[in-house]
Amino acid sequence: MSEEKYKILVVDDDVHILSSVVELLQRRGYIVKAWANGADALKYFKNETFHLIISDIKMPGMTGIELLDKIKEIDTAIPFILMTAYGDISAAVDAMKKGAYDFIEKSLDLLDRLEFTVNRALQHRCLINENTILKDTLQKRWQYIGKSSSIELIRQLVQKIAPSKSTVLITGESGTGKELIARSIHFLSNRHNGSFIKVNCAALPEGLIESELFGHKKGAFTGALQNRSGKFELASGGTLLLDEIGEMPVGVQAKLLRVLQEKEVSKVGGDETIEVDVRIIATSNRDLELEVKKNNFREDLFYRLNVFHIHLPPLRERLDDIPILVDHFVEKCNSDNGLNVTGVEESAIKKIIAYSWPGNIRELENAIERSAVLTMNGKINAEMFSFKNRIHSEEDGLKPGMTIAEAEKNLIFKTLEFCNQNRTKTSEMLDISIRTLRNKLNEYGVQKE
Repeated sequence: MSEEKYKILVVDDDVHILSSVVELLQRRGYIVKAWANGADALKYFKNETFHLIISDIKMPGMTGIELLDKIKEIDTAIPFILMTAYGDISAAVDAMKKGAYDFIEKSLDLLDRLEFTVNRALQHRCLINENTILKDTLQKRWQYIGKSSSIELIRQLVQKIAPSKSTVLITGESGTGKELIARSIHFLSNRHNGSFIKVNCAALPEGLIESELFGHKKGAFTGALQNRSGKFELASGGTLLLDEIGEMPVGVQAKLLRVLQEKEVSKVGGDETIEVDVRIIATSNRDLELEVKKNNFREDLFYRLNVFHIHLPPLRERLDDIPILVDHFVEKCNSDNGLNVTGVEESAIKKIIAYSWPGNIRELENAIERSAVLTMNGKINAEMFSFKNRIHSEEDGLKPGMTIAEAEKNLIFKTLEFCNQNRTKTSEMLDISIRTLRNKLNEYGVQKE
């Protein structure tokens, strides 16, 4: 600890105790400043940086308690240790309630106890600083970029609802940043030390969703070779993200509703129940109210999830945010790839704003990364961007009299071609689930990836 060169401010009107404390701390390698009264110590503190304060309680003029109050107005996190005579212990206890770190009686073992308490206080200070840095880093990592009025309202709502346990439903097109908002809510909540578990409801085969969510017992079905904990159990004490919940089969929706109501799960093939403490955040790129009307989604589950609703606007509706997002992604690319791209030319910004961005922020980030890697240094120019919007013209196979099924098939194949046969990107661009795309391709006789 002494190698850190911590600075400690010591205040005591008893010259003998003051000199003994200063000598002890200096021997341990600390930088020590000493004052005989609280008023002078406070003036010095306002112009210097200290890591710890040690003060007597009873002093002429400003007492140690009064000094504590003034110090905490300036720096709430700094540890403050009080030295007290036996008769002042009740005052020292009251000082602890005001934010003092600890108090030490002025007894024969004062210096030994003080050395131990100083080490502990500075370790505590380090831990607080590390947690603050970690929290700031996480908040910056999961921040939602933008200055438009719609994004500012979303940011304010996230700040308000994050500390609660309430369920949140986040909707918006693919690529608008729904998972980013979900993670932001988690890391701003009181559950940030717990797990953040994500379940992609669209990617799981229907027969495995129940096992994935609730777990299963050994032998519950073919292939269940051992007991397995479900996502609810793993997320207990933290947050469970049900991504693209609109793709969840109706039968599983009923079981999910029961878990949300009773706060306990039963593993597939098991009889006993397991209590779970989970905050639920659900996302969907579908209009769930419309899905309820179509009988594709349970109305009671929708209301259970829709305690707080956050709808993320598509990028084409927040054009003012595009220059800010571009700068952010350029900076990120430089940091991740060791590049030296200085920015984006104005002509390129205009070209970016003029594009419709069907893939939203995800597509924009990919476009910036591709351009930055190709540019490597200097500014990105307009020629680096080559956009192909979705196909609607007769030249591309759509013509009057064509059936909806034929048009749908043609659009799927055209989009697959545009995405280089990448089914995940194709489903995102078409705003359908990967399961729906897979089923459609099976209908068309396309079996393999």
